[in-house]
Amino acid sequence: MMLFLVRHAESIENATKYTGFYENPRPWPGPAAHALSRDVVGLTPRGFLQCLWLRQTLADLTGPDLTVRTSQYRRALDTAALALPDQACEVTALLNEQHYGAATYMTKQELYATYPEGAEDRQIRKHLWTPPGDGGESLAGGVLRRATAFVDALHAAPATDVVAVTHHTAILALRAVLERRPVTELVDEAREHKTPNAAVLVYEQTDGLFHARGTIRPDC
Repeated sequence: MMLFLVRHAESIENATKYTGFYENPRPWPGPAAHALSRDVVGLTPRGFLQCLWLRQTLADLTGPDLTVRTSQYRRALDTAALALPDQACEVTALLNEQHYGAATYMTKQELYATYPEGAEDRQIRKHLWTPPGDGGESLAGGVLRRATAFVDALHAAPATDVVAVTHHTAILALRAVLERRPVTELVDEAREHKTPNAAVLVYEQTDGLFHARGTIRPDC
């Protein structure tokens, strides 16, 4: 089995993070902010070009028997639909981005002022930080549990190539499981080298374990 982890193509949120979605004070309450992030945020023109790049790249990499899975977020769904237009897609919450709860789209300044009790974890133990409010999950807790469940299901699934379209933080958790590495190590690496939008991380399953075979980065 070959597994291809794909970070969704560039979204409007990615492109306008410091000019569009993060305001102080935030104009939306937490549940509305999360719904906006999950259901509304789509791709930029560059993101559409990256999907065309993904279409050719994945066609060159994958075999005839292919399973496509994606998160519930619109930017991941759009990426899968544009990059793999002829493939049926299984939508799963296991691939969702980290749920930031009441902190969704809060600036750090507003977050620390509103929830000072969590500021230290957010600053120096980001993997352990549990966002406040309903649904908030830490990387080392909720996201890692979902990633583990996703990988466990792969071991029990038929031996077909799998494309999984997901998100930056979810990829950190998935890598921790697939590569058998501490999540803290991957968080430190991401501070210097964040997985780019539309990148493809390639894994091969042999003898019951997944092995990293490289990362392919978009040229657009």
